[in-house]
Amino acid sequence: MKLPVLKIDGTDSGKKVTLEDSVFAIQPNDHAIYLDVVQYLANQRHGNAKTKDRSENAHSTKKLGRQKGGGGARHGSLKSNIFVGGGRVFGPVPRFYHSKLNKKVKALARKSALTYKAQEQAIIVVEPFTMEAPKTKELLNITSAIKAGDRKVLYVLPENSTNIYLSSRNLPQVNVICVDEINTYEIMNANSLVLIDGVQDILAERNQR
Repeated sequence: MKLPVLKIDGTDSGKKVTLEDSVFAIQPNDHAIYLDVVQYLANQRHGNAKTKDRSENAHSTKKLGRQKGGGGARHGSLKSNIFVGGGRVFGPVPRFYHSKLNKKVKALARKSALTYKAQEQAIIVVEPFTMEAPKTKELLNITSAIKAGDRKVLYVLPENSTNIYLSSRNLPQVNVICVDEINTYEIMNANSLVLIDGVQDILAERNQR
């Protein structure tokens, strides 16, 4: 699959790049995508939710009343869950949500996600560019010029660029990541994928390892 390389003003640079079939034109595996996305979202969870049970609650341990003859149920402590301010029964406790997924499955999921974007013609290749300073308006103008759309645009850079990243922070519809950080969730969550020229070669090279 061949795509034209655009300049940041939206015009054609005259250069074309080839997207490797082994990365952008495989038979997509939906289950691999599902497994990778579920693992990614689970790994974002901190698992810090915690409530106090009756053994941790700060209340007097004095018996509330007589065992018998009170006319009601017997109670031994204000820490019981039936009283306001008492301990909680079966409340959440800190837990570890991280899970493991084989590298080959994750690689298959990424290639499947990239294939879907290629099939949807949602991939744009742009000439490498730099920004002298963080300028949100400048990045917004570039996004508009290359017609990447106004919803969920993912820029994939060959290497980290602090100024480009800082320029995107105030744009909720734009996300910037390095090719080293690319993952199935980010690809599937984006409506359009903007690859800086050279990223496609890095992805193809990694597939050959």
